[in-house]
Amino acid sequence: MRLFAAAYPPRAAREHLVRALSEVRAMTGTSLRWGDPEQWHVTLAFYGDQPEGAVPDLEEHLHAVASPSPPLRVGLRGAGSFGGTTLWMGLGGETTGLADLMRVCSLDPDERARQRAHLTVARLSRTERSRRAAQRRRGSRVFARGGPELADVVRALSVYDGPEWTVGEVRLMSSALGEGRSGGALHREIARCPLGGPAAPGPPGQGRPRPR
Repeated sequence: MRLFAAAYPPRAAREHLVRALSEVRAMTGTSLRWGDPEQWHVTLAFYGDQPEGAVPDLEEHLHAVASPSPPLRVGLRGAGSFGGTTLWMGLGGETTGLADLMRVCSLDPDERARQRAHLTVARLSRTERSRRAAQRRRGSRVFARGGPELADVVRALSVYDGPEWTVGEVRLMSSALGEGRSGGALHREIARCPLGGPAAPGPPGQGRPRPR
C-alpha cells in the first residue's frame, strides 16, 4: 500500500482557495485536471509502497516525532509549478517549523534534501501532455490549447494570500491510484498524530520501517 504523512487545511482555507481559483479555472478550459478540494493536503513525507505490516511502525514513528513538535500557524501563499505540468500553492507563516516537521516525518535522507512545502491543486491532463509530447517529437513549437500556459496561471496566482490556520496534527494516509474522483488517487486516513501531544506507546523492541 502507498503511504504518506500529510497536513490537511481546514474547510475555511479550502473554500477560500476554491473561490480564488474559480476565475483561473474558467480560463484554462480542459488543459488542467483539477484535484478534489476534499483531498487537498500538504505532503510532509512520502513512504511509497509499504507492506501492511509497516503501518504500526509508521504510526509509532509519527507519534514519536509529532509529540515534541509544537502546533504551527501557516497559510497558503503564492503559487508555482513543477516541470511545467503541475500547479501548486506555496505556504507562508511558520515555514521553518513546517520544514523541521517534514524533516523528522521523513525516513528518506534524499527526500529531506529536496522537500518543499506545497499543496498540489492541478496537473496537465493526460490528453494535453500527450498532445505536447507529440508536438515535441515532430519538432513543432509547443503551445497551450484552449487556455493560457501554466506559467501564466502561476503568475496570476502569485499574489494569492489565504487565511492562516493551525497545523495541529500529522495524518498517516494511504493512496489508492485511480480510485478517486475523475480517475485520480483516493486517500484514506489511517491514523492521526497530534502535535505537542503525548507519544503513543509501541510494543517493546519494535523498530521503524525502511522505505522500499
